[in-house]
Amino acid sequence: MANITAAEVNKLRQMTGAGMMDCKNALVESEGDIEKAIDFLRKKGQKVANKRADRDASEGLVIAKTSPDNTFGIITMLNCETDFVAKNQEFIDLANKIADLALSNKPKSIDELKSIKIDARTIGEHISDYMGKTGEKTELNEYQFISAAQVFTYNHNGNKLASMAGFNKPVAVEQVGKDIVMQIAAMSPVAVDKDDVNPTMVQHELEIGKEQARMEGKPEEMLEKIALGKLNKFYKESTLLNQDFIRDGKKTISQYLSENDKDLKVIGFKRVSIN
Repeated sequence: MANITAAEVNKLRQMTGAGMMDCKNALVESEGDIEKAIDFLRKKGQKVANKRADRDASEGLVIAKTSPDNTFGIITMLNCETDFVAKNQEFIDLANKIADLALSNKPKSIDELKSIKIDARTIGEHISDYMGKTGEKTELNEYQFISAAQVFTYNHNGNKLASMAGFNKPVAVEQVGKDIVMQIAAMSPVAVDKDDVNPTMVQHELEIGKEQARMEGKPEEMLEKIALGKLNKFYKESTLLNQDFIRDGKKTISQYLSENDKDLKVIGFKRVSIN
């Protein structure tokens, strides 16, 4: 058995961030080989993930950021099981580091983001290591991005919810951009406008409308018309431009935008929430 020194244990701890006893055990198992010990700790983290795969990682942090020129925005969501871990500074630092790397590297997918390296090891491997330390399931579950002439982001207090929106041109009045992302966070629209709603969702809403009318005893020949009326209500409540503005219910978001700049358009938005 290799003679494991305190200095070796401390070195591995500094390299991995793992606990002292975990590092000592890893070095014992790997007979003092640092690289093998790192692999051992990673594997331990993976075992934790597998063993706790049925657990619900329903806590964590959602972080939205924009590039210095405000033309690119990202939202990431790193999940864990308990609020206790979510409030741990190491978890907060990891979540912010992932968001920063997403912003600077502009990956096209969450898998591409997970493969980005921090200190010669991938984000995915760092998350696995963190699981090994806490014993909690930890997952990077969301990565969204928008590229536009100008992007605004909003982080709700506590970082459980974030939103962002891209505009077709620079927004002359900054408050307008802020109001739109707050509207998205508060009202959770499904699309920018009616024509942007997924056709499958439209059909689903029509079928629900017909069934509701049928159960209310309405004549069969009236079901289609009634369902269309209900669909229009859905558009009013669930598409951004047709929603009532939360700060002034007398106007829609479309009217609010036009009042400030008739050529200003929202070209896309994202909303990510822990719950």
